[in-house]
Amino acid sequence: MYTAATMGSLAQTERSSARASRVRARLQLDFSRDPEGGHTTLDHSAAEPPLKVVRAFATQGDACLVHLHNVSGGLLGGDQLKQEVRLGAGSRVQLTTTGATRIYRHREHFVPTQQHTEMFLGEGALLEYVPDPTIPFAGSRYQQHTSIHLARDAGLFWWEILTPGREARGEIFDYDQLQISTRISASGRLIAAENISLQPRTKNVSSTARLGPFQYAVTFYVCCAGLQPACWHALEESLRRLLTDLAKPRDTLWGVSPLVVDGLVIRCLAHSGRDILSGLHSIWAHAKRQIYNLEAIPPRKVY
Repeated sequence: MYTAATMGSLAQTERSSARASRVRARLQLDFSRDPEGGHTTLDHSAAEPPLKVVRAFATQGDACLVHLHNVSGGLLGGDQLKQEVRLGAGSRVQLTTTGATRIYRHREHFVPTQQHTEMFLGEGALLEYVPDPTIPFAGSRYQQHTSIHLARDAGLFWWEILTPGREARGEIFDYDQLQISTRISASGRLIAAENISLQPRTKNVSSTARLGPFQYAVTFYVCCAGLQPACWHALEESLRRLLTDLAKPRDTLWGVSPLVVDGLVIRCLAHSGRDILSGLHSIWAHAKRQIYNLEAIPPRKVY
């Protein structure tokens, strides 16, 4: 027969075991530019389950494409994932996911699910990070921390699409916590610092200070360290005209603002996800053509 003390000890052991059994996984990718052929290669790839990278695909001239897999189908309660990506000088890389990032329900006695990502872009490198949306399931708790470091002349196209949850299941803002922290620096100077914190069960996300009547939130950073201010001004003005056209027939709001230097941030609030991706592709294509005189090629998906 168990005494109260024994039961308490068993419960404590169970909690400690649960914390100890949460997944800790790391992904490391190193890219470089072949000085002879000029193309980008994936020199080093190390991944711990559930993170996985199969191979790099050649794309758009000298660039390469890599798909980020999560073989568990999403982020489980208590997962602690770390990603580190390094682009050597002159390399050009496109990263995408193989599907939406699903954040599963929080598990009692586990810490919130966390994903830490750090990117280092060498001189003249270009990174295009164009993932699928993030879908927080009911009862999930998720914390995401991203740091991106741009050397001189390095470029970045980076978007984030946040959904309200599994709409088909009626899970609209039914998660517990969603925290996203992003830091971008260029040539050693911090140019963007963003903190998003949504807790729908305790704080009304429909307030004017948060999402208002909208359900989807999108952030798109376009950066290039050392690009002249006049170029950014011209790009901002042309994007304003494009965003006005994107918002006209749809239930979305688009806006663009300059960073302190070396970049722009584009925002979108939408009632549905119907037109978000096409809008992002239009912005991406316009900005890449103006900065690099190159076409933006959507990533080929693999499953």
